Amino acid sequence: MRDDPTRSAMFRDNERAWDARVPVHAASAFYDLAGFRAGALSLKAPERALVGEVRGKRLLHLMCHFGLDTLSWARLGAREVVGVDFSAEAVRLAAGLAAELALPARFVRCNVYDTQSALDERFDVVFTSYGVLGWLPDLVPWARVVHDSLEPGGRFVLVEFHPYVWMSQVGPDLAIRYPYFDRGPISETTDGTYADRSAELRLVEHGWNHSIADVVNALLGAGLRLERLEELDSVPYDVFPNLVRGADGGYRFRAAEGMVPMLLGLVATRP
Repeated sequence: MRDDPTRSAMFRDNERAWDARVPVHAASAFYDLAGFRAGALSLKAPERALVGEVRGKRLLHLMCHFGLDTLSWARLGAREVVGVDFSAEAVRLAAGLAAELALPARFVRCNVYDTQSALDERFDVVFTSYGVLGWLPDLVPWARVVHDSLEPGGRFVLVEFHPYVWMSQVGPDLAIRYPYFDRGPISETTDGTYADRSAELRLVEHGWNHSIADVVNALLGAGLRLERLEELDSVPYDVFPNLVRGADGGYRFRAAEGMVPMLLGLVATRP
């Protein structure tokens, strides 16, 4: 798959886009790097509930951006954490933060599909979250990476925006603009970024939509055992247009508040 020249070009576009985002995100109120440096955690309630206790465990964070969640797991007592991301700028910043804050974390730059060749290790927990699956054209090799990165008995936790969200993420009306199913790449030129919509960024990006069945069947096919599947009606981040914050702190689409699925949570184990 990585030998496909079209997909390779798409990966390069996406890598450039995420490199460009890093300094904007690091300076944004959304990521609140100053608060993190002062001791705050970046993790939200859904992932903390599904991952559970990490004290004394080894944890691998796939597609970690510049590592705030990775480092948060270390702050919660993980014995060692490793973050993987394909953005050189993100990995550079993450590694600098780990050294500055003296946290037991390492960061490796590679495409997530190449994790096993870049990092031949096994972990008690593999974790990934929020806006990750849409950058992957094929979930089958991704699921093999998850399986092969786990110790027997280890747990994989995914917290992701629900596939429904990607059908209608732009505009106030929730009209269907993109397919629920994977019908090939969705290529776009976007302005700004979710952490700073006014940022002077123009990004060329390529994504792929995946149904819940695609996700679950890829993991089952890789040999993992599904333990838990959750669908929630809110997300913890104000990352889409026309969201409204509820009394519980969660964000929902103003056009159909509390009526549509917005978050997917999943736990699987390696037998």
